[in-house]
Amino acid sequence: MKKPILLAVMALTFACKEKPKENTEATEEEVAEVVETPEWTVLFDGSSFDGWHFYNDGAVTEPWKIEDGAMVLYPPESRPEGANYNLVTDKEFTDFVLTLEWKIAEGGNSGIFWGVVEDEKYGEPYLTGPEVQVLDDERHPDAKNGTDRLAGSLYDMVSPSEKVVKPAGEWNAVEIMVNHKTNEGYVKLNGTKIVEFPVEGEGWDQLVANSKFADWEAFGAFKTGKIGLQDHGNMVSFRDIKIKEL
Repeated sequence: MKKPILLAVMALTFACKEKPKENTEATEEEVAEVVETPEWTVLFDGSSFDGWHFYNDGAVTEPWKIEDGAMVLYPPESRPEGANYNLVTDKEFTDFVLTLEWKIAEGGNSGIFWGVVEDEKYGEPYLTGPEVQVLDDERHPDAKNGTDRLAGSLYDMVSPSEKVVKPAGEWNAVEIMVNHKTNEGYVKLNGTKIVEFPVEGEGWDQLVANSKFADWEAFGAFKTGKIGLQDHGNMVSFRDIKIKEL
């Protein structure tokens, strides 16, 4: 009987010694996670519309909903004249890296803006904010109006260097950088840098002059503004929205 008892004691001692090691490893992992992401701010955590509101209006309600950790626009079949359901952040940003994932419905169109300024004289975010295109390239007619209308383009200004967009109904990961300190901007789609552009000065002015926005006095005129998500009348979803200020 002594041998089984001795083995049991040894096993218990061994188990007790192992447990603190597991706890230590877990603690180290938790600390590492905090250290790696202190400069990133979550703009949408998948549970509420805190930090967002309707453009030139108030709190976010229908036709936007939160489903499975994503904000989803269900555009109404009919809407009051002049009504739009564009969203903008409560906070303004100047130099930043923005990351998010988007999913567009078949035949759908939407966009991501920055530098948006709210004012009653600007009825839509695109009157001030440059746009990164969100599009079903295969089905939406705008894709046939030029490569600078394709998904991931700096809309009507810079075409994507290659086609890396996933089809309608699938999630696409986008990263947008705007840095006035270095006069650099870029768009990455699904991990590939597909668009680069200056964000001010002669280079930016030339891009605007060669676009449909040439005569729009306020377009791209503000270094500091809000992030916007476009209601273009089609179902669209966004999730995992984060920003790092530079």
